[in-house]
Amino acid sequence: MPAPDPELLLPALHRGGIDAAAIDGLHRVSGGASRETWLFDATTSEGVEHLVLRRDPGRATLATERSTEYALLAAAYQSGVAAPRVRMLLEDSDELGSGFVMDRVDGETIPRKILRDDDFAAARPHLARDCGALAATVHAVPVPTLPELELLDAPGHLAQWRALLDATGEPHAAFELGMRWMEAHLPPPVASPALVHGDFRNGNLMVGPEGIRALLDWELAHLGDPIEDLGWLCVRAWRFSERQKVAGGFGSIDELLDGYEAAGGARPTDDTLRFWVVLGTLRWGGIAMMQAFTHLQGRVRSVELAAIGRRVAETEWDLLRLLDGDW
Repeated sequence: MPAPDPELLLPALHRGGIDAAAIDGLHRVSGGASRETWLFDATTSEGVEHLVLRRDPGRATLATERSTEYALLAAAYQSGVAAPRVRMLLEDSDELGSGFVMDRVDGETIPRKILRDDDFAAARPHLARDCGALAATVHAVPVPTLPELELLDAPGHLAQWRALLDATGEPHAAFELGMRWMEAHLPPPVASPALVHGDFRNGNLMVGPEGIRALLDWELAHLGDPIEDLGWLCVRAWRFSERQKVAGGFGSIDELLDGYEAAGGARPTDDTLRFWVVLGTLRWGGIAMMQAFTHLQGRVRSVELAAIGRRVAETEWDLLRLLDGDW
């Protein structure tokens, strides 16, 4: 899809209530292939606003999904979640495709830098606790304020991943063992499904020297068991170089859960948290497998996608260690 035309973006901003006189510095930044992220500055009568355009790569291909994400972010922000403030939703008449404009939040998202650079040395000791508190605010967003979201509980996840793994036609004994373990250790169903971010991990956190500034990438949000988010954060893959710091490479499980409980979240049992870490580990292995198959089947030829296939074996080893009691 061609770059957004500033001559079209300017009147779209006006329609959305942003009184911009000029647009400068429009450029695309790296991100997932599923959507585009464009940064730009809008000069208004009150100064310069630093904004982001989140757009689908095809024209209006997923308008419902983008409008849902827009409404979701608006509800989360209004409920006090550290999330970017959305400003306007694109319409077909704007001729810019499907997407929305939101405020830009400055900071760092690259895990290697967050976990190692001196700039974040003061923040690192409390990041695990802060992640717990942030997760609690997400899970406390009133469901009636949210747009319609998919309900995906533990049995739903298992059914989804069973179907996807079987569809590959490739046997993976460790994944099969993990599936059978989870089928035998399902957590109790939650009485009231909550908002689940769905990709709550190191890499989707915008961090500054003082700590977490925003939670990004909400496109996998759904309703379900809130402990799913805590388990995903604790998957070994998201610890990067800090394997012994179970909570995102930042700190301990106790620090994470202390922050969660202090902010109003219900502290999970060890068994429930372990279930979601096991499921998250299998999920990451399945994602790596599917990305490798995307290359091998010729749908998208990519060295990056091909190379990520090696992560499948790593994830199988992580899964076996988890089932043996090693976090």
